[in-house]
Amino acid sequence: VGQALAGIETATPRLTRETRNIVRIVALMGGICCLVTVVLFGLFRGSWVDALLAGIALGMSMIPEEFPLVLTVFTVMGAWRLSRARVLTRRASAIQTLGSATVLCTDKTGTLTENRMAIAEIRTESGKSDLEGLDIESRPEIAKAIEYGVLASAVEPFDPMEKAFHALHRRIDPSGTAAVTGPAPSMVYPLRPELLAVTHAWVDPDGQGYIVATKGAPEAILSLCRLDPIVARKIQRDMDEMAEMGMRVLGVAEARHGQANLPATPEAFEFRFLALVGLADPVRSSVPSAIRECQSAGIRVIMITGDYPRTALAIAAQAGLPHGKVVTGGELAAMSQQAFEETVRTVNIFARIAPIQKLRLVQTLQSQGEVVAMTGDGVNDAPALRAADIGVAMGNRGTDVAREASSIVLLDDDFASVVRTIRLGRRIYDNLRKAMGYIIAVHIPIAGMALLPLMTGLPLIFAPVHIAFLEMIIDPACSIVFEAEGEENNIMQRPPRSSKARLLSPSLLRWGIIQGLVAFGIVGTIYLAGAGLGMTGPDLRALIFIAIVGGNLGLVVVNRSFSPEVKRLFQGAS
Repeated sequence: VGQALAGIETATPRLTRETRNIVRIVALMGGICCLVTVVLFGLFRGSWVDALLAGIALGMSMIPEEFPLVLTVFTVMGAWRLSRARVLTRRASAIQTLGSATVLCTDKTGTLTENRMAIAEIRTESGKSDLEGLDIESRPEIAKAIEYGVLASAVEPFDPMEKAFHALHRRIDPSGTAAVTGPAPSMVYPLRPELLAVTHAWVDPDGQGYIVATKGAPEAILSLCRLDPIVARKIQRDMDEMAEMGMRVLGVAEARHGQANLPATPEAFEFRFLALVGLADPVRSSVPSAIRECQSAGIRVIMITGDYPRTALAIAAQAGLPHGKVVTGGELAAMSQQAFEETVRTVNIFARIAPIQKLRLVQTLQSQGEVVAMTGDGVNDAPALRAADIGVAMGNRGTDVAREASSIVLLDDDFASVVRTIRLGRRIYDNLRKAMGYIIAVHIPIAGMALLPLMTGLPLIFAPVHIAFLEMIIDPACSIVFEAEGEENNIMQRPPRSSKARLLSPSLLRWGIIQGLVAFGIVGTIYLAGAGLGMTGPDLRALIFIAIVGGNLGLVVVNRSFSPEVKRLFQGAS
């Protein structure tokens, strides 16, 4: 995991790179204009001091110091707004990327579901039981399956599935009587990619060797038990029925080992199948509406889970996900690269996925031009979280490694929170574009009024102090005012913006220039009319200064919304 993380480089966000380029280009243009103004003014009017002041005024009016200011303020305020939605921002770059997410890869347990596991049904060779009103004394095989499920779990469980086994065992056996004694198992055989089962070996209290308990994926337990094909097919049918009801299905088995030395792997034990255990984990009530919101926004939702395929399909149906086909991790591993890419392009549900396969899925989606948001909670999810454009870690059940590798952390582990962050990311980007258009527009009349006196021979209007004062109005307007602007009415009814979309697009640049030229035309007309009426320098300067401030306020109102509805311009910000 460490090597995989070290090999993943995080690129500078596109908005940051684009803002730097805009600043460089406009600053270069402003510097050239400033030098030309000083030289021409000095040569034609003979006053080099006035020429220097005019050049400084023009330079101050054109230098785009607002661009990095706006990006910084929007990022900081965006992080604050996300925190109010119970989302912690770890990397500011995620705020710039949120609005462009085209694919949302989510796990199932705890994100789409409530992560409140409870054992709902147990099936043994003698039949099934839903545990409601169960007379445990008449079904000793049920009690034994529960007990061995506990023996195959941690003594002090953290995992919700193991907590469910312990809770049910306490319910049917309040005295805590167990088949074994001792603080911990003598040997723990952990989960392996090729064997999705956990096995614990306990010292037999009778001194007859070891009692061995195992639980895990039903197919793994069946392989350990080496059952007769007919019996295995019946268990498989039971497994499918339980999975189709949305249950997470585990198999439980037991073994005895009479020798003093324990084998290196659990495959060496002779296991006897005990039961299938179905655990219910209901879908969060907020998930179906969040899925619909993603669909209306053109965001593809992909569920990636380690669960049994039929369970994944059942949960997908409850959540409202398109679920025409499910592909397992084993099937992905056997595919050629071309088949893998085509599968990733068309399939929305992946089951029995190993954590390392998540990284390949993310990278394949990115190679297809997608902007990927990825949720995860385990140590092995860290490479995929780091590689994703937006890595989303779980705050409650997530590991420290996953949180460190992620861009944002969900404090409530809720899928709907991811959708809320994407919605907020779109709002931030919209408002950022509004601010950029306003900055372009508002600088045109200021720069124009710095140049017009030079072209007409009339008295200068702006000294550097006037420009500085105007900037005290412009800077809060383009940052605080536009950042607080409410979202557009269609914010989640339009497709995601292209990953190659420019912040200052040609259309936005043209619109800003048109607004600026109109404002300059009005202010310039007032200036020429006032001079024609014989207004003196101080009076004319006061008139034009008021006109510029009024035009600035008008540009703020015009740029508050992309919507053509006039009433939208006067709605309150939030």
